[in-house]
Amino acid sequence: MTTELERALATVDTWGADHAAAAVVGPDGAHARHGDLDRPFRWASVTKLVTALAVLCAVDAGLIDLDEPAGPPGSTVRHLLAHTSGLSFEGTISLAAPGTRRIYSNGGFDALGALLADRAGATYLDAIRERILDPLGMAGVTLDGRPSQGLHGPLGDLIAFARELLRPTLVDPSTFASATSVAFPGLKGLLPGIGTFDPLDWGLGFELRDAKDPHWTGTRNSPATFGHFGGAGTFLWVDPVVDRALVCLTDREFGPWALEAWPRFSDRVLASSVGDDRWHTAVPLEEG
Repeated sequence: MTTELERALATVDTWGADHAAAAVVGPDGAHARHGDLDRPFRWASVTKLVTALAVLCAVDAGLIDLDEPAGPPGSTVRHLLAHTSGLSFEGTISLAAPGTRRIYSNGGFDALGALLADRAGATYLDAIRERILDPLGMAGVTLDGRPSQGLHGPLGDLIAFARELLRPTLVDPSTFASATSVAFPGLKGLLPGIGTFDPLDWGLGFELRDAKDPHWTGTRNSPATFGHFGGAGTFLWVDPVVDRALVCLTDREFGPWALEAWPRFSDRVLASSVGDDRWHTAVPLEEG
């Protein structure tokens, strides 16, 4: 018998992607899966979460210091992780003094990948393989591109990563708590494809939902939700209040369709997988 959660996940088939896959994840693994389970998808900027966690592992190991210089003058590793280095969206142009604006930067994460590789004495891929991919059994992940957006892999590997974010084992609990809390609070910024927010709250690599409206997660997601979405029509969010994660991979490029589909999808999945009495926000579930 098909459950309501399985029916909710099947919504991805209506998005116009040639291929799609999604799963609801708990601390014990996937509660439900749907779609092209074994197909490698381009993760796009969801890659940044893997890069960030690998950098945090290196911080715990003493190879990198969050407050050491990195990026443009006056910037640190912490600034790069939090998109406050002042670097532009692409390239190495500095648009603002570090710590004064939230400017989402692919270049900043490419710089972090280069720093990680340098300190590890290895390639970026080998560095994340040692710290993240191998320990979590993410054997299907490959790199075709940059540390900001170049990872590819199947749904099962993203499930393994989401489970790690629900119950971190690779970094110290205090490090992870800091990474999923607001870094450089009060900064205004533009969330690409979504809009301008004041403030645009972000952690160390992890985007924080907080009170953002509109947002790519659901209206039922708690403010504590963290994660990232990618330009390949991909996303991963973790809601620690309900102890669930939702991962989604598609091959349809991000666009207005996603901002219509994703929040309703998240709300339907949440309503199907977790009792409403556990939610801080109780809002009617829209049909569709």
